[in-house]
Amino acid sequence: MEDLCPHSLELTQKMDYGLTRRRGVLLRLFCGLLIASLSRVDSAGLAEELHERISGTAGDVLEDDPVGRLKVFVYDLPAKYNTHMVDKDPRCLNHMFATEIFLHRFLLESPVRTLNADEADWFYVPVYTTCDLTSNGLPLPFKAPRMMRSALQYLSRTWPYWNRTEGADHFFTVPHDFGACFHYQEEQAINRGILHLLSKATLVQTFGQRFHVCLKEGSIVVPPYAPPSRMQSRFIPPSIPRSIFVYFRGLFYDPGNDPEGGYYSRGARAAVWENFKNNILFDISAEHPGTYYEDMQRSIFCLCPLGWAPWSPRLVEGVQFGCIPVIIADDIVLPFADAIPWEKIGVFVNEKDVPNLDKILTSIPIEQILEKQRLLANPAMKQAMLFPQPAQPGDAFHQILNGLARKLPHNVSIYQGTGEPALNWTAGPPGDLLPWVGDKDS
Repeated sequence: MEDLCPHSLELTQKMDYGLTRRRGVLLRLFCGLLIASLSRVDSAGLAEELHERISGTAGDVLEDDPVGRLKVFVYDLPAKYNTHMVDKDPRCLNHMFATEIFLHRFLLESPVRTLNADEADWFYVPVYTTCDLTSNGLPLPFKAPRMMRSALQYLSRTWPYWNRTEGADHFFTVPHDFGACFHYQEEQAINRGILHLLSKATLVQTFGQRFHVCLKEGSIVVPPYAPPSRMQSRFIPPSIPRSIFVYFRGLFYDPGNDPEGGYYSRGARAAVWENFKNNILFDISAEHPGTYYEDMQRSIFCLCPLGWAPWSPRLVEGVQFGCIPVIIADDIVLPFADAIPWEKIGVFVNEKDVPNLDKILTSIPIEQILEKQRLLANPAMKQAMLFPQPAQPGDAFHQILNGLARKLPHNVSIYQGTGEPALNWTAGPPGDLLPWVGDKDS
């Protein structure tokens, strides 16, 4: 295995721009990591390590089984709110917001589903608010509030369950950039706030940031959708060493939506590019190669900086491919934090510290890096980040159910009493009160 070290030496010898003094440190770092990464393949105790039970901040574990702990009633809404959207534009099935589609399908077949609404603990409202796409395949969130309002008006007229709690025992999937604030630009999302009619409901959303108006207390933060089969078909042999220190592919600037460069990624991605585009330790580019997934498996650290929103599919990809995620998004709330110890798995870098990213990563002891890789290798960790079809025990579908089960039993105070103030159906921007175009077409 020592023959890997000359490769590292070759890398360090190319550093003619001020990193020369650290050649010895970098050489030892690469040699140690490369040799240790190969050694772990032959470890006799690997099987036991991979089945270690992982628990998060609340002591919950990924292997918890939600079946038998809750019953869910799925509303049978008119197809214009969900399945007809996919029929019109099947691209919705493959973008990172597709959680709303696949969670609906999962619940229809799940053993926790009940057809008797009177015995339900939770009520699911299947509205596909991200399936109205532009020609470029991007969702148009601006019509989503009208669509959601239309759906809620329908179910409040058709069933008694929404009206008795004003949605406090209902849950929705809102996978937009900023959840139920329904806008992709943070400033606009903050100005809008969460759709008022959803203020009592539980939201299943990819967006998570502490102290932010678009994350309400009690929301369940989930990973974005990434096609499992697409990733699982690209695994390379584990014996191939991780010879790339830091890896990233994606936009650094978004001139189309942010021509002056003041908002996108709050400048974090631009700082990555300007500081490290010529650093031999950083394999970064705006171009996506055909070997993207393979390259992640050859990398030690994978950058996960915020874009328009704090989250991205890179977190899911990094976990699947054993590449330590480097989270650059201040105050981010990561998926299923009750059950996943993200602080032990990833590396968190403040946005203001991006210029020091090379020093931060090279100062992490090899032992800590290997421990993070060991946790990432746990099958339960990988499974929890995926929405496979069909569903599998411990996957992201089951983690959502676990999150709902932990909220039971509901407090009796959720039920509306006579004379209590009701939700204001006319609250929000005037444009949200216009008729939804889907109502005109039906």
